[in-house]
Amino acid sequence: MGGVDKVKRQHDQGRLTVRERIDKLVDPKSFHEVGAVSGVGEYDENNELKHLTPANCVFGRGKIDGRTVVVVGDDFTVRGGSADASISTKPLMAEEMAHDFRLPIIRVIEGSGGGGSVKTIETRGAANLPGGVGGTRAYWFTTANMARVPVVGLGLGSVAGLGAARLAASHYSIMTRSSAMFVAGPPVVKRLGQDLTKQELGGADIQTRAGGVDDAVDTEEEAFVRARRFLSYLPSSVFDLPPTTPCSDDPERAEESLMKAVPRNRRQVYKMRPIIDAVVDKGSFFEVNANFGRPVITGLARLEGRAVMVLASDPFHYGGSWTADACDKVIRWVDFAETFHLPVVYLMDCPGFMIGLEAEKSATIRHGVRAMAAVNQSTVPWCTIIVRNAFGVAGVVHQPANRYSMRYAWPSAYWGSLPLEGGIEAAYRADIDAAGDPALKLKEIEDRLNKLRSPFRSAEKFWVEEVIDPRKTRSLLCEFARLAEPIRTAGPSTSMTIRP
Repeated sequence: MGGVDKVKRQHDQGRLTVRERIDKLVDPKSFHEVGAVSGVGEYDENNELKHLTPANCVFGRGKIDGRTVVVVGDDFTVRGGSADASISTKPLMAEEMAHDFRLPIIRVIEGSGGGGSVKTIETRGAANLPGGVGGTRAYWFTTANMARVPVVGLGLGSVAGLGAARLAASHYSIMTRSSAMFVAGPPVVKRLGQDLTKQELGGADIQTRAGGVDDAVDTEEEAFVRARRFLSYLPSSVFDLPPTTPCSDDPERAEESLMKAVPRNRRQVYKMRPIIDAVVDKGSFFEVNANFGRPVITGLARLEGRAVMVLASDPFHYGGSWTADACDKVIRWVDFAETFHLPVVYLMDCPGFMIGLEAEKSATIRHGVRAMAAVNQSTVPWCTIIVRNAFGVAGVVHQPANRYSMRYAWPSAYWGSLPLEGGIEAAYRADIDAAGDPALKLKEIEDRLNKLRSPFRSAEKFWVEEVIDPRKTRSLLCEFARLAEPIRTAGPSTSMTIRP
């Protein structure tokens, strides 16, 4: 690598070398490196090799749980992972291998990832034009692979420039909490008058809240475990279907806790994650993107061994109302489910789009309409459980329009064009104002309408298909996964998007 002293410095700063990372990431003794001796050689007057500085990109193919994957990693011990020590065809060939052999790719990123730097002007005698002649192929593969194979990015140190783009251009990205990601680092940003440390500029808390990176972990070993687990739910490419694993969890398991999971007091919040854990295969829920768009929970899970995408509301954040960020989160993970043929399960408690001045400033309705388009354009099987609220336009977006999807409601469900709270005052303003006791009149109208809001009244008119015993939820979801299995398609979808 970069020499004994550089390797020691890497270890002293608490980070593994690229080769140690690859060894811990893939199955033992499965890594086959490509281009191991590539670099810059120095020769004497007799053309005998004196010294070799290796290229700071290591790539090849290995196996994860017996399945072949492509791994490409930056070697920070050689010029800090910068472009000046890079051979651009190495990371390009890694992307080509993943694309053409339909293999998942894991990018282990530390440094700028190679594209060009200030020093390149001097070493090459001219300024590099981004995307100039002969310089676009790698950029094409960086995003094109997202429509073809699973892409995982690991940010394990300082990640900047093209490295940041490669980390973000993934289906699932992880960084260690001691790492940082930014378009440009503190020395460049300081020229703007912002004197910030790496953590202040692009630390894990900033990036996960902004959605730039999906998850943060304490150690590199944790990152490897999460990367391996994420891939376990997915096919090797869009031309395959997600693998089904053996399951010992009874599909008819009924959890008594679900009967009291939702409080009778509709103003009282409750925890959605225990509900998810109670209905999917035990221990199978793998949450992703938890710190971003927090009114919506997203993750992968299994139902009787079959992989599904889970969307769920979180009433602890704005009551489950869809903010602009939450809408963007829905768009991204619905696109992801469509790309890799994952049926969608949605545990819904959405009182509508977020309202108020800040919601209007963030153009929530525009993001919401894009979320509606993503859901409506999806073709994968879909099953919705209405746990509590379903109101307004966001309430409409609980299943794809214009095709059959499964839907069940719990007895705790509550829906309408608008919630009664606030809506009554608008709809019955004249009656309330004309009353001798406006507060009493408001209470009278509210009591009258509440008698009509039972989900059983909607079921009676066949405005909702079924109101179910919550304990039957797992059984019905497992049946959904079984029914969905033969109708998932393998191959690129015409409606598929490749948004990071």
